[in-house]
Amino acid sequence: MPGDVGRTIDAIWRIESARVVAGLVRIVNDVGYAEDLAQDALVVALEKWPRDGVPDNPGAWLTKVARNLAVDRVRRDQNLTRKYAVLAPDLEEQRRAALPMPEDVVGDPVGDDVLRLVFVACHPVLTRDAQVALTLRMLGGLSTDEIAHAFLTPAATVGQRISRAKRTLSEAQVPFEIPSAEELPGRLAAVLEVVYLIFNEGYSASSGDRVVREDLCREAMRLGRVLAALLPQEPEPYGLVALMELQASRFAARTDRHGAPVLLDHQDRSRWDRTLIRHGLDAIDRSVSLRRPLGPYTLQAAIAACHARAARPEDTDWERIVALYDGLAALNPSPVIALNRAVAVSRAFGPADALRALEPLRRDPRMASYHLLPSVRGDLLVRLGRDGEAAVEFEAAARLAGSVHDRRVLMELAAAAQARAER
Repeated sequence: MPGDVGRTIDAIWRIESARVVAGLVRIVNDVGYAEDLAQDALVVALEKWPRDGVPDNPGAWLTKVARNLAVDRVRRDQNLTRKYAVLAPDLEEQRRAALPMPEDVVGDPVGDDVLRLVFVACHPVLTRDAQVALTLRMLGGLSTDEIAHAFLTPAATVGQRISRAKRTLSEAQVPFEIPSAEELPGRLAAVLEVVYLIFNEGYSASSGDRVVREDLCREAMRLGRVLAALLPQEPEPYGLVALMELQASRFAARTDRHGAPVLLDHQDRSRWDRTLIRHGLDAIDRSVSLRRPLGPYTLQAAIAACHARAARPEDTDWERIVALYDGLAALNPSPVIALNRAVAVSRAFGPADALRALEPLRRDPRMASYHLLPSVRGDLLVRLGRDGEAAVEFEAAARLAGSVHDRRVLMELAAAAQARAER
């Protein structure tokens, strides 16, 4: 296959697959079957486009082929049903009730179908790992191998996870619908969490030798923008988009030329992406303009905006950040938020106050394997001149870190602190 055509097909599939699958689910009432039909349409494209050329409207072409395949299968099944009708007169009626023809759903907005697919992929009947894999497969158009590579998980494991998820949805007869107004807040929160989990795995890789996986981050950002467009009266999708875009604006400055991570205070802020910052700030404004109580993603985006607006690290409004973390902790109390708040306290009011704020976290079992807690304590102890204690904390953090780069940096910090302590 010519390289340009192959890349074009790949790009089109990532953009259009969610619409194709969502429209087919309306016809066949089965996520797994719908994806099979969509994949069959992709196979037809792979056969015809290199020979005949890419059509002017490739998305519409894929959708038409997929729907035609669905209609052909429905008609074939109905013909079989009619043949058996002599023995079982009610089979045809049952089949029609279970499998509506495409004309029965004409006129349903494509956006509504995609939104329904989002909530199906993130349905609470599935585990979080299954939700993430199915979201990337159904809405991101990623292959099993691509998902496995992104999360450093064997492809067979990801494949089984996706297969089980589709089977679970089918067995549970999960309806292809948007949650009711009463259910929407809780269900939307789960969807946003899945998208942000995907972004976070790309932004701070939990394992392996890569600090950032930009492709995974960009996929999460695309999904977030889709959600915001589909739910224009909901503030939190805009808050999530703002948070991801503001964090992604730092990509170019987050690693040095050797691929090692660069901490926020040491980043070259002239390399931050001003377009993404502007888009992120606009998304915050949109969220706030809806005049609803600020949610956790909008609050986190507001924290990121404090950094984005500061031309130099010393210009950062740390007292405002502490106040925003207080609001975030009131909404969603967690040890990670408390840890981040302590970092802000150290910058606003000094390391001693921050060290006291960390004491309860040392007794929290949820933080026992979280490498950033001893890492932050080590930094605070260095600033207080307690280098020997800091070296112990950095070594503990290095043992817990999953990333190769994190372990290397932490061991270097430990060695430097120990050297100072021994002078």
